[in-house]
Amino acid sequence: MLDNTKKARPHLRALAVALATLACALTLASPTVAQALETQKCSAKPNGSGSSEVLGGSETRITWEGQADASEQVKSVTLTLPEGTSYSIDDARLTLLSGDDLMTRDRPKTEVSSDGQSVTFALDEDAPAGAYVRLELYKVVFPTSGGDEQMSASYTLADGSSHDLSDVPAISVTSVSPWDSAANWLKEQDWVRKWNENTFLRLFLNPPILVSSIPSVFQGFLMALAIVLVAFPLAIPFGFVLALMRISKLRVLRGIAGFYVNIVRGTPAFLQIYIAFFGLPLAGLQIPSYPLGVIVLAMNSAAYLCEIFRAGIQSIPKGQSEAARSLGMTSFQTMVYVIIPQTFRNVLPTMTSEFILLYKDTSLLAAVGVMEVVMYSKTIVASTGSITPYIVAALFYLVVTIPLARLVGKLEARMLGTDAGKRRKKTLKEAGVIDGDHIA
Repeated sequence: MLDNTKKARPHLRALAVALATLACALTLASPTVAQALETQKCSAKPNGSGSSEVLGGSETRITWEGQADASEQVKSVTLTLPEGTSYSIDDARLTLLSGDDLMTRDRPKTEVSSDGQSVTFALDEDAPAGAYVRLELYKVVFPTSGGDEQMSASYTLADGSSHDLSDVPAISVTSVSPWDSAANWLKEQDWVRKWNENTFLRLFLNPPILVSSIPSVFQGFLMALAIVLVAFPLAIPFGFVLALMRISKLRVLRGIAGFYVNIVRGTPAFLQIYIAFFGLPLAGLQIPSYPLGVIVLAMNSAAYLCEIFRAGIQSIPKGQSEAARSLGMTSFQTMVYVIIPQTFRNVLPTMTSEFILLYKDTSLLAAVGVMEVVMYSKTIVASTGSITPYIVAALFYLVVTIPLARLVGKLEARMLGTDAGKRRKKTLKEAGVIDGDHIA
């Protein structure tokens, strides 16, 4: 049995060699498919200011490079851009690179045509075998949504056969907001370039920076509103209680209210903010920035509202209280039903003015890192070197203060008897100078 196995081994080796030879012959005999082009590079020129990013919504340039197979001649190459991408073929060009370092450039006569999202570069004469091809497409604008933008490519050989390229890498595009897109568009305008040639205008009113700053500063505007719309309603009852204490018959209550009002009104709000934000943590009391900012501003405004309410209460004629008491009302009922309604009506314009002041005082919180209007503007100024974001911040303050100031004027005019002209007419009628619409 062992002898038979030894005798069979030479035959098995011979069979294995024969099978290997046959497989090699079949491999050599089968046709190979030549890859005419292999993508070597596909990129877009960075268009981000001071960065290497490719931004959507802004013009850029696409460069594609491919190496042809040594035995193939390229007739045309077609690039298909992602949907939503715009481009121009005015300056599009095809270049053949050669030499050891690909430094020799040849620009053969090429016809560039477009069909939807596809751009075709067709050579009048076939490219030499093994040519290194570079395509450049200008004024390409990717969608503002950004992401990995995948292009596709195909080519035609001299024999008329067409093939697709599957190795085209995606281009990473950074998404931009409509505001940034508008700012980038402004940068390309001739009138903006001329405007920014003036140093003063460029520093204080740079159009692209003004537009791009709006979204960030708007976030600070919302924070400032969130602070003042909570702080002011909290300050109203606190200030009213202090006002009642100030006019109280009890000396202790008057002393406490007077001490608080004098301290708060006699020191800067900026100092009070610093004491709260840096003193409380040293004492071991940690309060988040937003509620602490609300508390500090509410306590500050309450001191001023106290004096406003006190003046309003004392402006009510004593005859009102005496009339209410004669009707059988208690002191509490007199205050609730007679004094307080008239007080709030009289002090409403002054309260609105205090609201405007409190809204502007939210800017002081920027010194302690609260991200409100001024803080967002300061961050942008530090990165751009332009004062324009502060101008944007001023506009957001004016959006609130100007309408409220007009409202104060109307309230005051209404309390005095409508506008000046009507007040004059009313006075003349009361004097008997005017009878109806005719002068007596």
